[in-house]
Amino acid sequence: MQSLPLPRRLLAEFLGALLLAALVIGSGIAAQRLSDDVGLQLLENAAATAAGLFALILMFGPVSGAHFNPVVSLVDAAFGGLSWRDAAAYLPAQVAGCTAGAVLANGMYELAAISISDTHRASAGPLLAEVVATSGLLLLIFSLVRSGRAGSAPAAVGAYIGAAYWFTSSTSFANPAITVGRMFSDTFAGIAPASAPAFTAMQLVGAGLAVGLIRALYPGVTAAQASDVVVPHPREVAP
Repeated sequence: MQSLPLPRRLLAEFLGALLLAALVIGSGIAAQRLSDDVGLQLLENAAATAAGLFALILMFGPVSGAHFNPVVSLVDAAFGGLSWRDAAAYLPAQVAGCTAGAVLANGMYELAAISISDTHRASAGPLLAEVVATSGLLLLIFSLVRSGRAGSAPAAVGAYIGAAYWFTSSTSFANPAITVGRMFSDTFAGIAPASAPAFTAMQLVGAGLAVGLIRALYPGVTAAQASDVVVPHPREVAP
């Protein structure tokens, strides 16, 4: 059986990325408005993101695999689970979705549709944290697949991101598309455009590190075994 049509999968990736960015940014705005304590704001933002990501993976996983993240798609392609042609198509859909999600979040809170963030984050600690956050996320996803536990991915990914908000100094962007989207909201979750390239570079470094660790921990995995990321890739059963 063949994979679902690419346009349908791209729509799922766009919508999933859009809702992910709206979730991250919108919950950050709400947290900032409802609480004066920064620690409580981060807790509220992290809890909403963890729960929402769990739901989004369940919602869109059966269509596209619920990547919502260029590094997930690239590593999936590196292991043969997704073709490089399809991965190249996923990336712009994910970036466009996250950008649209930022505009949506701004609009829901009656802010300017686009407000460029001035929150500078690209210092040594947060950049190292992005390597850790990204490599950990990818290692989690692909380890679950290779150990036959892909069904646990929605909960596990949500839990990891929620925890990584706290144990990483960068608050775990771990996603080049969300990094781009968060530039367009000058709110609690924003990142200044000057910081985004360094964050993205460290996320790619984390992806490369993850590939090496996955190969070391799970050698000899076939392309068929590699295809179930983040949830099992869909198969066409009816038009």
